[in-house]
Amino acid sequence: MTTVVFLLTPGLHLLDLAGPAQVFSTAASHLGLDYRTRYVAEHEDVPTAQGVPLRAETSWPDVGRGDLVLVPGWHTGGAPVRRVLTDARRRTLTAHHAAGGTVASVCSGAFALAEAGLLDGRRCTTHHDLQEQLARRHPRALVVPDVLYVGDGGVVTSAGIASGIDLALHLVTVRHGPAAAAAVARNMVVYARRNGDEPQASAMLRHRGHVVDVVHRVQDAIDARYLSPLRLADLAALAGVSERTLTRAFVSATGLTPLRYQQALRWERAEHLIGAGETVEAAARAVGFQDARMLRRLRSRFTTAPLRRAAGNGTRTG
Repeated sequence: MTTVVFLLTPGLHLLDLAGPAQVFSTAASHLGLDYRTRYVAEHEDVPTAQGVPLRAETSWPDVGRGDLVLVPGWHTGGAPVRRVLTDARRRTLTAHHAAGGTVASVCSGAFALAEAGLLDGRRCTTHHDLQEQLARRHPRALVVPDVLYVGDGGVVTSAGIASGIDLALHLVTVRHGPAAAAAVARNMVVYARRNGDEPQASAMLRHRGHVVDVVHRVQDAIDARYLSPLRLADLAALAGVSERTLTRAFVSATGLTPLRYQQALRWERAEHLIGAGETVEAAARAVGFQDARMLRRLRSRFTTAPLRRAAGNGTRTG
């Protein structure tokens, strides 16, 4: 089970908290993923910027390498962002990160991470009204302007308010793949995934800009099981067409064969895992390869040529 600890501060913005909390709650209730949320503050009663009081725990739960600590933002009122964490809480954040855990923030929560020294030498972001202040107050932080979220070395920061949903969906994508994040987003009736500072959308979304129902059905099947071997004959039977017809329709609609589409999903999932600190070998095994050789070939292929030009002519999947 993954524990998500929300570190609450006085005057926090409700959506900074509720957006990510809803993502992880939906992942647990709708998809059966093992997420448990905890809410911790210095005092039990936590006032919010919107006037709704919250009740929190005051003792810090046991967390490990696979767990997440997230700091929602708080209202600044146009004044300089105040320091909100005690020395003990700052040490807790740094200790969790040092042990391999993930630390994240929404909006002004980035200042709490900066106070703990977690943004030194790391790319980060915050609300557009606060970016200059963050860069000025913490010159060792590498502030990236005008993006939704940035991940760097187990520290993930996001822009203001609603971008916390994008951050949380990104974290679900990294841990469970884009299909899980897309399912959560559909249940929440939000965009399946808005990118942070990445140049392209997820491959799962990038190749959906067509109206061919047969291809959509096969993509749904691949999206759900892309980590497993898939036979072209089984996909064709699912679509009710021949293997040749399916391959021709798939390439026409997406620019890829079914095999190359599955490989694109595996490669993208592996890149997320590597970006989160996994080794190439571990990422290769996680996406269904016996060793890293195939993954290295895919990384070379997909990073040196656009996917649409790399369609290839294979007709078997697996």
